[in-house]
Amino acid sequence: MKKINKLLALSIAVLAISFVSVDAQTYSGDASAMKMESDVRKQILKLPYYEVFDYIDYSIQGNTVVLDGKVRNATNRKAAEAAVKRVSGVEVVVNNIEILPVGGFDDRIRNGLLRSMANTSNLSRYLWPVNPSIRLIVDRGHVTLEGIVANETDVNLANIAARSVSGVFSVTNNLVVDRENAG
Repeated sequence: MKKINKLLALSIAVLAISFVSVDAQTYSGDASAMKMESDVRKQILKLPYYEVFDYIDYSIQGNTVVLDGKVRNATNRKAAEAAVKRVSGVEVVVNNIEILPVGGFDDRIRNGLLRSMANTSNLSRYLWPVNPSIRLIVDRGHVTLEGIVANETDVNLANIAARSVSGVFSVTNNLVVDRENAG
């Protein structure tokens, strides 16, 4: 049992480190494109204030990187653009990252959401402080779950946990099962 738990923890760690959504629409498959994609992902994951309540997505179209997502502060938006601009081969960065509105209502939902997820079965393993594999986006009372989990049960549990939080108007569950590392 300990061996299985260690293997599961290792798999989740690899998953958490590698998680940033990739939508490379004109992905050419050559070594330089693969390196650029890897470097963009690494730069985003290294952002010092990138946390569980932020979600940055990107697509690579030739030498242009398009950033999308939602973050809680302007620092992450600016830092993501600056970091991606430094990647070799990137000539243009289109920054479409939205800054979430500031307010106590959404902050109460964020805290309740994090607590609900952490207290639900095995979901706490996805919420590590460094590069969590689940991202909890709260925008004016509407919750979006982004990320990768190990199985369909965890997708459903996260959905139930999010819907149980007081004040939540709606939940959009974009969680994806990691088919490569699943049992």
